[in-house]
Amino acid sequence: MFDLLTEKMRAGEQTLEINKEAFWSVPSDQAYEIYNEPRELTIGMISESWNHLEDMLSDPDRVVGYGFVWLAEVLRGIGDEATSRGMGSPEH
Repeated sequence: MFDLLTEKMRAGEQTLEINKEAFWSVPSDQAYEIYNEPRELTIGMISESWNHLEDMLSDPDRVVGYGFVWLAEVLRGIGDEATSRGMGSPEH
């Protein structure tokens, strides 16, 4: 699915700039407790998540499971920006 989505973006030859930086982040131990409101929210930064991912590329031994979380945060920013620009809508 990831390959399909990135291929669609490349096929359109569009450059997408993420115009948002900070986002609310729910700690992972609270994110899946849907019957309880999160007790604390933190602030995440897309650029910080991206920097962590770049660091992983420069040092492959540093690849960690948390990389998926950083990637998800960046992909969320891309998805939100793409949908706000009308670059696709959910199909049901």
